[in-house]
Amino acid sequence: MQLTIPQATRYLDVDEETVHRWIRERGLPAHRLNERLYLNAIELWEWATENGVQVSRDLLDRERERPEAIPTLAVMLAAGGIHHDVPGADRSSALREVVIRLPLPVEVDRDFVTAVLEAREAMGSTGIGDGIAIPHVRNPILLQVGEPSVTLCLLRTPVDFDAIDGQPVHALFTVVSSTVPSHLRILARLGFALHDERLRELLRTRAAAPAILGRIEEIEHRSAREDSASGRRRA
Repeated sequence: MQLTIPQATRYLDVDEETVHRWIRERGLPAHRLNERLYLNAIELWEWATENGVQVSRDLLDRERERPEAIPTLAVMLAAGGIHHDVPGADRSSALREVVIRLPLPVEVDRDFVTAVLEAREAMGSTGIGDGIAIPHVRNPILLQVGEPSVTLCLLRTPVDFDAIDGQPVHALFTVVSSTVPSHLRILARLGFALHDERLRELLRTRAAAPAILGRIEEIEHRSAREDSASGRRRA
């Protein structure tokens, strides 16, 4: 989905001048076509997640109108796994350990996946602050998988990821999906959930998997109730 600058301002709740400043100074990806700037919806979500910028859920709601359904974040995280005490002395070695734990088809070249994640980090950190990173590539990791998944790796020792707040990273989320729309929606759900302070505290303390999954389920149930109430008010 391509967005014009005016469309982007509505989803970001800022004026056009701010969007242009973010493009110039903060690396918000934009593409020029026929003398006009456009933003890719996936890149917008990725950039906003990385930079701690809120994006209107209207963009996610538009994706929900598409026929493709995806599991809840809690279900995808259960499928991808929550891994504790993951080793890694630096960013590169931590990423290699993350890729080892991804539920990938046997034919996938894990060294290649590691290489593209490292190349993405060289372009700019995926550390979003508060010790959390979401390693990914600008084009999502699209694989022939039956269901999308989210893998959480809690590092044994925090690693410097050159995050926006300067804090070392202790929690890494990685998304594997089979289509671009599903990738966008998963990233949106993850970004929304990570604004929850209780969840961040559970990640900081390397809480047990049931506690992390339980909190994510609470966040999603609360969000579903709010969406339902909002729908009734509009009706």
